[in-house]
Amino acid sequence: MTTHASPFTDAAATWDQRFAADHLIFGEQPNEYLRAQAARLRAGSRALCVADGEGRNSVWLARQGLQVDAFDISAVGVAKARRLAALAGVTVDYAVADGDALAWPSETYDLVAAIFIQFADPPMRARLFAHMVDTLRPGGLLVLQGYRPEQLANKTGGPPRESHMYTEALLRESFAGMEILELRSYEAELTEGTQHRGRSALIGLVARKR
Repeated sequence: MTTHASPFTDAAATWDQRFAADHLIFGEQPNEYLRAQAARLRAGSRALCVADGEGRNSVWLARQGLQVDAFDISAVGVAKARRLAALAGVTVDYAVADGDALAWPSETYDLVAAIFIQFADPPMRARLFAHMVDTLRPGGLLVLQGYRPEQLANKTGGPPRESHMYTEALLRESFAGMEILELRSYEAELTEGTQHRGRSALIGLVARKR
């Protein structure tokens, strides 16, 4: 899950530079909202992590016994993710890929995890959301977390662009064809590496494909 701080023309180069740090800039631990869905996960099921960055979420899902695929636009980030998976003793099928260029397989996954993918502007976001729904099997789950517009005042992570933020109305409209199991707007203290740290205006969605 990676978030862009500002618009740029070469996303891969920008993220390669950010991920070049020796440490994991978003930390080693999984996103807390994703972790909170542990009871919904089934060992042996197939999962896809969208824009997975340095691998914290894909590695955690693999440690829960899922068969995990993950991708990110940054080759540097994916290399760090592969190292993290190796250290954890798990297997994840990683790919360096742009979400728009990825060949999304139809009705393949039991779970799609999309954590802080707010680099996407509204047109790209609509394309990604549609791909995420299509790639889920009937009965499959989407777990999504992002920032709400109120996050702009916190300045503790995420892009400084309101158009990239999520609202409950936006998510209800975007996933109107799915069964929404949970949709929460809330405040929490994040400690996700150096990039997501401090009081944060969050939104979480769990939805099932009909």
